[in-house]
Amino acid sequence: MEDTEFTGEWITLDAQGRIDVPSNPNVGFIEGDGTGPDIWAAAGPVIDAAVLKAYSRERKIHWFKLIAGEKAVDETGVPLPEKTIDLIRKCMVALKGPLTTPVGTGMRSVNVALRKLLDLYACIRPVKYFPGIPSPVRHPEKVNMTVFRENTEDVYAGIEWESGSEEAKKLARFLEEKFNVSLPAGAGIGIKSISPEGTKRLVRRSIAYAIQHGLPSVTLVHKGNIMKFTEGAFRKWGYELAQEEFGERTVTEADVQMKFGGRTPEGKIVIKERITDSMFQQVLLRPEEYSVIATSNLNGDYLSDALAAQVGGLGMAPGANIGDHAAVFEATHGTAPKYAGLDKVNPGSLILSGAMMLEHMGWTEAADLVREAVERTIRDKIVTYDLARQMRGAKEVSCSMFGQAIIEHMEEF
Repeated sequence: MEDTEFTGEWITLDAQGRIDVPSNPNVGFIEGDGTGPDIWAAAGPVIDAAVLKAYSRERKIHWFKLIAGEKAVDETGVPLPEKTIDLIRKCMVALKGPLTTPVGTGMRSVNVALRKLLDLYACIRPVKYFPGIPSPVRHPEKVNMTVFRENTEDVYAGIEWESGSEEAKKLARFLEEKFNVSLPAGAGIGIKSISPEGTKRLVRRSIAYAIQHGLPSVTLVHKGNIMKFTEGAFRKWGYELAQEEFGERTVTEADVQMKFGGRTPEGKIVIKERITDSMFQQVLLRPEEYSVIATSNLNGDYLSDALAAQVGGLGMAPGANIGDHAAVFEATHGTAPKYAGLDKVNPGSLILSGAMMLEHMGWTEAADLVREAVERTIRDKIVTYDLARQMRGAKEVSCSMFGQAIIEHMEEF
């Protein structure tokens, strides 16, 4: 499966900024730390099998290995080598396992650094229920949403100063002297920034996604009732973008009620808005009313994980970090080091992220094969330990055997 050289061709961008994928693209992969090698060993063959099944030998992914996290520190002394970043820019599409940020490297998070250095501004998390998976809610089948989470601003921008530091003291004095803002003594201080450009490009991508997939609504989720000039501005700029660039295709929820008697005009996407805390209740009680969510970084972090819990947990939750010039698809869970090398954990997140990658490449037939085979495998109750312990009559299999079972179900199509 893995090529040791760049034996394929490189993905490029066309004149409209869309990716142009050859039949034999070079695609990078990062195994990841902890259980990363286990899940990659299960996921890679599933993706290759789907491509072979869908296109015979007319298409093939030429994988090449990238390093980050603990392996990168061992080999280069840094957790995120410049060569890795440069190669992702060159190949434009990569798949990665979970990463650890080694202690003492001076980097808060390898994952956050990847997103910032490559300007992967949209974290996209589709959440959909596979029949048979245990769930804590009564009707998980109603959950079918895609979360677009802004990836480069908000609290994840990492602008903060430690309690007692000289920087924190200086900033506290400045705020008190210039703006009459008094902070508690010794407070740690963080700055939250949300910009028009960052908001609009995220909302633009979320509406385009809804149009492409024929979805009925995009919901702007914010805490603008409290943080009026960041969260509230996210709401305002989201509405502006929808009107300016998609005015012929969108209608606000308020206009649906006031101008159209509560009936959405045919062919229109409804732009909704919800306060963050209310939205947490809504996705539990009325999930069928929401299809695409566009939100700021921290809100999206909470919401996407909470939604994943309704449909089987992070082991079955795919995710992608996408910008205008590169895309990195990833397992959304942690490294789980205590299970490393045991061939035990659920590789579903990385496998389904691989399906997202195939769809991004325009290889939708292969992506559909992966998802359908995963669904059939779960329906037959062939699952890893995390799901088997909650499913009556399930056959518990290893990480690698789960991947093999998916391939075998795929061959039945």
